[in-house]
Amino acid sequence: MLHAKLTSPFPITGWGRASPNHSPQEFALSSTEVLLRKEGNRLIIEPISSGSLLSLLATLEDIPENFPNVDEGLLPLDDITL
Repeated sequence: MLHAKLTSPFPITGWGRASPNHSPQEFALSSTEVLLRKEGNRLIIEPISSGSLLSLLATLEDIPENFPNVDEGLLPLDDITL
């Protein structure tokens, strides 16, 4: 999918240690939360999708390694009567 590249200069305002900014309407995001990161001189804002954890986990690849037996070498559990 080809995305059009939009650019639009807008002022950066400072307020103490924070910089609240209002972006132009053509840059409006459908998400209410974003990830903000800096790469070199670029400030990158990415929307956080509101998908479920299950849908996110479904996109991950299987882990090929076998996990170690963490119970190996432990004493057996005591029987507890309640």
